[in-house]
Amino acid sequence: MFDYKDYNIILACGETDMRKSINGLSEIVCSHFELDPRDKIIFAFCNSSRNRVKLLVWADNGFWIHFKRIERGKVIWPSVDDTEETMSLSFEDLKNIIAAPGVTQKIKRKEVWKKH
Repeated sequence: MFDYKDYNIILACGETDMRKSINGLSEIVCSHFELDPRDKIIFAFCNSSRNRVKLLVWADNGFWIHFKRIERGKVIWPSVDDTEETMSLSFEDLKNIIAAPGVTQKIKRKEVWKKH
């Protein structure tokens, strides 16, 4: 169902308003990046605090949004360059940014799953 290994990855440098959903993120892809959001591309967006990441993906006949909220720590995310609003990444690079090496966090599992 989520077989994205043949997809290209485009990272949106800088910050994105995480209140945007499919239509808002698609508009950024079309107007700012001049790309079609229905192409075989994973578009990655991050907020200004660097603790939320959204992925916009077209698959089969509709859009998927994948969202990750990092409880403590931040991802290392490139800022907007004077000439570049986007950055092309490999699938492994995106996984590394989101999974752990790009995240500065010290969480014990019991802190995350603590019941009230």
